[in-house]
Amino acid sequence: MWAKAQVELEDLLVEEFPATAPRPQRDPLRVFQGLATFYLKYLQIFRSLEAVYDQMVHPQKRCAVRNVLDGVMGRLLELKNQMVELEFSEFHYFDDVLQDLKMTPDDLEVPIPRYFVREKTRILRDREKMLSHILAKGGHIEQPHDPEMSVQTMCLEEAVRVLQVCERARQGRLRARFMREIGQGRTSGRTSGTPSALDPNQAATHIQKVWRGYSQRKRTQRERLEEMILLGMVPEQAPGPSPARLRAQQEEVRRRLTQDQHQAEYHRALEEVKESVLTVEEADIKETLQEQIRQWFMECRDATGKFPDFPNAEDGGSASIFAKKTPEQVAAELAAKEEEKERKRRSKGKKEKAGKDRKDKKKDKKGKGKGRKRKEDAEKEDEERWKIPPSHFLPTVKEGAKMYKEVWHGRDERHNFVQRFDTQLIREEKRLEVEEEVRVQVDELMRQELRSLKMTVDRDKGRKKKKGKKGSKKKKKKGKKSSKKKKKKDKDLTADRTLESLYEELVLEGFLIRPMNTRLSEYIGDFSYLGTTLRQADIEPMPSLSDVRQLITLYGILPLGSQRVHEKAPQVKALLLAGPAGVGKKMLVHALCTETGANLFNLSPANLAGKYPGRSGLQYLLHMVLKVARQLQPSVIWIGDAEKTFYKKVPKQEKEMEPKRLKKDLSRALKSVRPDELVLVVGTTRRPFDADLKPFCKVYRKILLLPRPDYASRLVLWRELLRCAGVEPGPGLDLSSLAKVTDGYTQGHIKQTVRAVLSPHRLTQLASRPLSAAEFIPPLARQDPVFKEEEEAFKAWYSKTPVGRRRARAARALEEEAERGKDRKSKDQAKDNRKEPQRKKKKKKTKRK
Repeated sequence: MWAKAQVELEDLLVEEFPATAPRPQRDPLRVFQGLATFYLKYLQIFRSLEAVYDQMVHPQKRCAVRNVLDGVMGRLLELKNQMVELEFSEFHYFDDVLQDLKMTPDDLEVPIPRYFVREKTRILRDREKMLSHILAKGGHIEQPHDPEMSVQTMCLEEAVRVLQVCERARQGRLRARFMREIGQGRTSGRTSGTPSALDPNQAATHIQKVWRGYSQRKRTQRERLEEMILLGMVPEQAPGPSPARLRAQQEEVRRRLTQDQHQAEYHRALEEVKESVLTVEEADIKETLQEQIRQWFMECRDATGKFPDFPNAEDGGSASIFAKKTPEQVAAELAAKEEEKERKRRSKGKKEKAGKDRKDKKKDKKGKGKGRKRKEDAEKEDEERWKIPPSHFLPTVKEGAKMYKEVWHGRDERHNFVQRFDTQLIREEKRLEVEEEVRVQVDELMRQELRSLKMTVDRDKGRKKKKGKKGSKKKKKKGKKSSKKKKKKDKDLTADRTLESLYEELVLEGFLIRPMNTRLSEYIGDFSYLGTTLRQADIEPMPSLSDVRQLITLYGILPLGSQRVHEKAPQVKALLLAGPAGVGKKMLVHALCTETGANLFNLSPANLAGKYPGRSGLQYLLHMVLKVARQLQPSVIWIGDAEKTFYKKVPKQEKEMEPKRLKKDLSRALKSVRPDELVLVVGTTRRPFDADLKPFCKVYRKILLLPRPDYASRLVLWRELLRCAGVEPGPGLDLSSLAKVTDGYTQGHIKQTVRAVLSPHRLTQLASRPLSAAEFIPPLARQDPVFKEEEEAFKAWYSKTPVGRRRARAARALEEEAERGKDRKSKDQAKDNRKEPQRKKKKKKTKRK
């Protein structure tokens, strides 16, 4: 699988780096198809490499796969960002590209690497213990997340009434059973005295008739069910775990243990091999480096007539000298630097002549105006065409592919059947590491030696250079002082407190909460099969739930799960989930934390009410939250009802809560988050149109509009919710009609309906009374669906966001171009119509002649 993925990756890299640079394209459809093709191919490679990394045991191979895996993840995010900038939409549809590549909609699902959580298992376990200990210490009783299992408080009178009702019902059941037994006794007494009227032959015939009818009905029912399953009209009943699946689970546990064992051995070997290289080869490395640098001194002296300047540690020290360069090349570089310094000095004198030259240029401008206009038009055309921006991850991917080809491809490992580490590779790696450490020491010694050589051989030149260096050093120091004055560091308001005390305070105040154990795969929804068709008809489709899952993975889970990806990928500091109530916004926040092992901070306006009053109190709270979030990253800061922070006008009933108190400090806090910090702010809102749009969109740059489920998603949702409740949908339950009837209802509505119908008492009656679709109608009727007006309000609001406005502008530009094309055609037709009578006259004249 690894070899196959590397072959596909090499083919992709050939397409990414063609021999001749491709010309920028103007047709957005062709550009999008090219980007979509790359995206889908990288997605397949990503899926393969993730499976390889999860199943591989060799520690050094895992390191090589991990580097390429991070590069492919980052490249996926870059391609996604380019498609968003091209189409001005967060949601894309790949129906035609999937068909060309012979893929299925399931191939679009972005996999979540399993090592995100697996490599943090010990950290997560310790965090869970600490959280439970703090909550128990503070006297907090945790309520279960399942509403069915939640404990409800009631007054004494209500409790007595409930007990009375239950006791009367119990007595009624006992009385009914007693009366039933009395009635059965009377009927049995009546029939016991009557003799049998049938002879043995008739009785046998009667029994055969009943039995054959029963067996035939059962056989017919079984055959009909098999036919329906074959046609796909009825889902196949899920069997229990097979022996092969159980064996696979046992093998997976054994493989995890082997991975941990080999990794621990590899880390021990790294330290041992480094110590042995230091003791055995340190002196030889030091001596060879000194000889090389001395030889370079003499060669530069012979080539240029003077000793060179030794490179600074910032420039790489002596490593930059021997980076595939000859002494003549190094001397030329040094001479070029000196020439640049002289040019800067001369440029100061040329500024005085600049005023005279401007007058002469004004005269030349008149004659060159036409040429400039042509150049400007050409530049505009080039700007209109799409250019692929440079990638930060392709060099990593290319280097990983090269390493695989040079080191691992075709390597003979018959002696390493257990797949332990390779000592020779470790020795080569540590030798380079030791050489770098020794080089730093050698550079300091050789700088002193070079100074002494210059003092002895070039005394006069050495004195002048020293004076110049001292002056430059003083100037640099002054510059450093000025830069220090400009950059003021934020004060640490909690310098005297430990991280554990801050963590405990946030937990006890309810700002750091335990996320629910929810996987992203539990956000059930199907693929949109009509997206491309609707867009071709100039109709903007609502995104599907499958698209929402993909975006949460791309914008939230992958950057938070990998440090390398987060540092170089297009940065997403804040993410807004907007949609009506019940579409799963809060569930997605908890799934984001579960899949990445992130801490969850709750800064919702309702949670902030009455806590840390005043401006100073809020700043102290934000400082605590960000400090703990940075120390225990990855972290997710959740702001529920995010529109309240940016209210246009605060309602009277909410003025005491002060919902807008976080507005100013939130944007400052987001600016302070650096690219290397795994911190993400996620806002959820059900009424985004109540917020002031401009500051709202400045904070939340990425906005995802969560839709209500379509027919395909509702059908899958009904089936999965019934299975989770312990009911296997049979042929008698019309799920298609239920999915059609629940158009406009959200996932929350359907979940509440299933819970209301499938009570424990109803589950016990399933054997005698199967479920029917009509039972779900009354609970649905008691709930209000998402009406079309509300959905249109969300669409209208989204069209006013920056991405929506850019998309509207692009659509207007396309319409204007189409109208211009029509006008040109009409003008050409009018010209042709005018010329027709003249043509007819000419034809008549030619006929007469």
